[in-house]
Amino acid sequence: MTNSLPITTLFLDIGGVLLTNAWDRKIRMKAAELFKLDYAEMDERHHLTFDTYEEGKMDMDEYLNRVIFYEDRPFSREEFRAYMFAQSQPYPEMIAYIQALKAKYHLKIVVVSNEGRELTHHRVKTFELGKFVDFFIMSCFVHFRKPDPDLYRLALDVAQVAPEEIVYIEDRPMFVEVAQTLNIIGLHYIDVPTTKAVLDTFGLVLP
Repeated sequence: MTNSLPITTLFLDIGGVLLTNAWDRKIRMKAAELFKLDYAEMDERHHLTFDTYEEGKMDMDEYLNRVIFYEDRPFSREEFRAYMFAQSQPYPEMIAYIQALKAKYHLKIVVVSNEGRELTHHRVKTFELGKFVDFFIMSCFVHFRKPDPDLYRLALDVAQVAPEEIVYIEDRPMFVEVAQTLNIIGLHYIDVPTTKAVLDTFGLVLP
């Protein structure tokens, strides 16, 4: 894979790339089992509500009111929130790799991600993502979400670089495809070795 312009910028997803997903189906199924919830009903309510939460148009308490606490529960809101936050874990190898690339090649690092506000703040602070990420283009901050192309257009405007100078690393193939319609170079994330092999072809080589 070759490119006419040097790569100056990485666009990165968070969930599935730098960290585990924040609140995906497996985590919700585990929550339903742990807290003895009707998963089918919880899942339906989640899908009717979660896009609005990720777009920053409601807070976590409102989300939980609609999905979990629409009736009395034998557990507290604080217990459930603590469970949600505790599910996030880092991918240390990928984080270290991105940090090393940034240090060696002075890359601009931009997160482009769909996440709710409270989960975003928790994950950025807990895993110190701000130490190497220059900008966070989050659905909850800008009020639209992937696969809306406007999220990528906004990231391009903030980064102030040509699309051809960017590699976008994302674990969902459809989101990669959307970014590619804007001439952003897309890389479907599988693991660190695969990512390294692709970035090596752009001259971003580490020992």
